[in-house]
Amino acid sequence: MSASQSVRRSTGPERLRGRVLNIGEVLGELSGDFPAISASKIRFLEEKGLVTPQRTAAGYRKYSTADVERLRFVLALQRDQYLPLKVIKDYLDAIDRGERPESLPGGMSLAPRVVSDQLAGELSARTHARTLTFDELVQESGASADLVRSLASYGLIGPADENYDEHALKVAKACAQLEAHGIEPRHLRPFRAAADRELGLVERVVAPVASRRDVASKARAAETAREISDLCLSLHSALVHGQIARMES
Repeated sequence: MSASQSVRRSTGPERLRGRVLNIGEVLGELSGDFPAISASKIRFLEEKGLVTPQRTAAGYRKYSTADVERLRFVLALQRDQYLPLKVIKDYLDAIDRGERPESLPGGMSLAPRVVSDQLAGELSARTHARTLTFDELVQESGASADLVRSLASYGLIGPADENYDEHALKVAKACAQLEAHGIEPRHLRPFRAAADRELGLVERVVAPVASRRDVASKARAAETAREISDLCLSLHSALVHGQIARMES
């Protein structure tokens, strides 16, 4: 992030306070941190109840500082924490009712109306998708270099000659802990196959919407895909835990 972007992030709410922005100006405020943001995406978030701008007598949207920061909050959680919009909306609704929910999934506990200095710093550090080298993945995951190479050879993460994302880090951490129980990468190949089958199922469901060219449709497809994935994970967890519970009876 450039120095000018950093200043804008830390002083944005104060600079905008009291102003009313149109949707083009909102895009200008958010595009530095979210290059793919579009008017269609903002309208989609409005349609889902994540933001409710005021309207002029002629029907034009009027966005306040709180609206802009609320959008920033939603977009950051969706991008950085991979949270479904429904989960974010439930959290925001609780805040709007005057409640003080302790945290969001992932351990984040943040006030959405106006982004605090602390949150601005956290989100600034996440402006770009983080990547790790092979050595960084080994160090941060706690996995050995041999284990990481084995994960790559079994297709659980990418090849050892490329950079890795946060998903690869989570895979490596989980596999390092499983290794302590005697579970090796070769035992985990069914997980890769199951993930591919689940992805195929999700893609078939969202294909009619994903095939449309407009941004709002693509946003709906991505959100539906996340929801289906979460439901699949819940089903998997329930089935496994149900069998484990029978071991105790």
